[in-house]
Amino acid sequence: MMKTLDTLHRWTGGLIGLVLALLGLSGTILLYEHLWIGLPHSSDPLRGDLATVTATTEKLMALPGAQGIIYADERFGLHQLRLGKDAGAYASQSGEIVARWGSQWERPELWIFDFHHHLFAGDSGEWVIGIAGLCGLFFVISGVILWWRTRKTFQLRLWPKRMSRPSIVMHHRDLGIIAAPLLLISVVTGTMMIFRPFALGVVAPFGPVAETAKALESPKYKGGPLTRMPDYPAMLAEARRRFPDAEFRILSLPRKRGDPIALRLRQQAEWLPNGRSTLWFDAETGRLLGARDALAMAPGAQAFNMAFPIHASKVGGWAWRIAMTLSGVAMTMLGSLAVWTFWFRRPKPAKRVAKKAALAT
Repeated sequence: MMKTLDTLHRWTGGLIGLVLALLGLSGTILLYEHLWIGLPHSSDPLRGDLATVTATTEKLMALPGAQGIIYADERFGLHQLRLGKDAGAYASQSGEIVARWGSQWERPELWIFDFHHHLFAGDSGEWVIGIAGLCGLFFVISGVILWWRTRKTFQLRLWPKRMSRPSIVMHHRDLGIIAAPLLLISVVTGTMMIFRPFALGVVAPFGPVAETAKALESPKYKGGPLTRMPDYPAMLAEARRRFPDAEFRILSLPRKRGDPIALRLRQQAEWLPNGRSTLWFDAETGRLLGARDALAMAPGAQAFNMAFPIHASKVGGWAWRIAMTLSGVAMTMLGSLAVWTFWFRRPKPAKRVAKKAALAT
């Protein structure tokens, strides 16, 4: 049994370890993107009053090709404007454009994000990441079981004593057992965002699965065609009236005719950085079609909404960000060294070793 488990652990690690290593590395870099983007006004304090947000929204959404805004928050003081499929811009909170791009390849934070979430392959890449996440879960569980046999040889090392296969394997086991709790959190929360059935299983203790699944579905509203000049001041004012303490987070124009304009907000008690409280407006008349209070969602749905902020260290301050950094670094080391030992430091076949010994004799 243990031999079979060890074989599965090694082979799976050799095949998928590099993907997990790159996900760990890219995820660690993204934890600090708000610090290294380094654009003018990126560290400006948040100005969330209705008058400022309304004036800036009207100014930015009047630009040619504007499709939506991700509003500034307390970490990052710039609005991100969507101008097309890959085009976009950063703007100050008073509406001045500070950077533009026509492709995600012009902004490192965008293509690193795309790699971490899609492997540059859209939905297909998400499936690969989801499978890698399930494999990562298997690694953590099986690694703990396999380590127990060798627990008496435990040594805490940040790096293998030598770059030989035995030293790397010992380091892999001991580093893995230390990082196992954090790795488990990273892998589970990351996989929850990819595979909805897996996520529903994780949050099942918080409430009926069917109730959670229904709460997570976006309601289907139909309205008229998008008018040339939507009434953004009225929409923002209605949002502030319904959710007085909420931050404006995302404004999205309809992708196809008849779809509503969506406005997402984050209430103070929500962990999700972009919130899940949403209002939908008729794209032609600006009439409110419906609203969702994230704090009134089913308990299972609220638990699901906590997965991303935990995964991306959007809660917990610097202490949790450092913990997730250690998790990302550990995943990078464990995955890359597992691939290295499997493909380039494999043990010599026993028959060949015995033959050389006989010849020497």
